[in-house]
Amino acid sequence: MDAEGLKDTRVPHSRLEDAVALVVGTLMVSFGVTLLQKVGALTGGMAGLSILLHHMTGIRFGVLFFFLNMPFYYLAWRTLGKVFVLKTFCAIALVSGFAELHPQFIQIAGLETFYATVIGSVIMGLGFIVLFRHRASLGGFNMLALYLQDRYGIRAGSVQLVLDLAILLASVVLVPVPVLIASVVGAVILNIMIAMNHRPYRYLA
Repeated sequence: MDAEGLKDTRVPHSRLEDAVALVVGTLMVSFGVTLLQKVGALTGGMAGLSILLHHMTGIRFGVLFFFLNMPFYYLAWRTLGKVFVLKTFCAIALVSGFAELHPQFIQIAGLETFYATVIGSVIMGLGFIVLFRHRASLGGFNMLALYLQDRYGIRAGSVQLVLDLAILLASVVLVPVPVLIASVVGAVILNIMIAMNHRPYRYLA
């Protein structure tokens, strides 16, 4: 069956399914961010930029993450549609809120940097896949990656990986080399997961 045939067989998610996916996906992403923050590791995209600015300024991650994404809503509205923008706005708000909520319920001590970075990145990758499959994102580079995949067939994970590595390499003078290496490995794992599991026409629901 060709690509057009596959498109025709897709069954839209219900609103309840989308709502559950938004909560589950953002819980996973925000928990992964919490693990990375705990060991001082970074990631790519707006989440990585927000973590980096948090370390530099002391401003809380949730606040930075929410406001840094604001300029991207217009682009998404024009290119990806208002439903996508609404879901993305909700997802960003949930990640911002959950990121502030996790430390109130979970106290983590004695984490090893490399292990925490890898596990946190895997959890974030699973969360991103859940969100992407329900036509939502976490703003910023996510929107650009999904737009390029929908428009030109370029895998979202590949685009995201290039942009994420650029952010991490730009941080080389701000974090210790072992932490940077762990962060790069985590970013590669996260984006390989997205590239392998979120391809055009593979997922039909």
